[in-house]
Amino acid sequence: MIVVKNTFGISASISPRIAGPELLNTLGGSSLNRKKTAPKEKINDPMAELLKQPLGQTEKKKEKKLRSMSSRTKGKIRKKLIAFARIHKNLSFLTLTFVNEVQDSTAVKVLRVFLDNAKKRSKDFQYLWVAERQTKNTVFENNIHFHLITNKYWKLEKWWPYWLDVQARFGILPREAGSKPSSAFDVRHVSSNNIKGIVNYLTKYVTKNQGQFDCQVWNCSKKISRLYTEFYSGLSFLRHLEALEKSGQLGGELKIYPQEFCNIHIVPLNRRTMNLYNRIDEKNKAVWQEQD
Repeated sequence: MIVVKNTFGISASISPRIAGPELLNTLGGSSLNRKKTAPKEKINDPMAELLKQPLGQTEKKKEKKLRSMSSRTKGKIRKKLIAFARIHKNLSFLTLTFVNEVQDSTAVKVLRVFLDNAKKRSKDFQYLWVAERQTKNTVFENNIHFHLITNKYWKLEKWWPYWLDVQARFGILPREAGSKPSSAFDVRHVSSNNIKGIVNYLTKYVTKNQGQFDCQVWNCSKKISRLYTEFYSGLSFLRHLEALEKSGQLGGELKIYPQEFCNIHIVPLNRRTMNLYNRIDEKNKAVWQEQD
């Protein structure tokens, strides 16, 4: 029996060698699916700990490995963004930049302080952020900055000065004393009524991201990590898509790409097709109401 894995805009009919019938009607993509690992056994005996190490082992200083976004990571972020937008109809797209050069590791610390304060001052504050290199700023070329999607309404007169203040605490000051660049805090409010538009707008900052960083490249709040982004069905889901395409309701945009172990169906996202993912929405609404 062939199982079909469906996520927003992509369906894959998977070979029985890869996926079995036990996956039918299940959902995935949530942090709740992760298997909990047993805690490591604590060893209080230093000699026993030494005996566990390989003979001749010498301490080596680990070289720092720069991080970047893989295609898989970009796909995961895209799906989380869509699932989040399906839960909240009004979102804010926030870009946070720095007033001077900053190390990646310091920049993330500044961001965390900013987010922690927003959590304390906001009810049910949820967010997803990605790091990006500045390419158009010739003064601070390749400086890190952050793009965030949140469910918060940001009051510019309150949060812009606070963002500058947090930077100052870490010694990040404007080149010109007393300067308060408004471009450091840019906020835009977006509506998820046009799902195709919001997906294109928000994910362009993710898909074009080729930078390498000496820090975490993205993160999201716990509630967003718990959102489901895919479900498994039989071939009936694909047959329904093909019927919609045949009747002209998909405008010839349904594309099929045969692969070695599966066939990939690229599905246009519009009001007609988004209803096909309602089972994900219903599950996510229930998850969203659960207490931490």
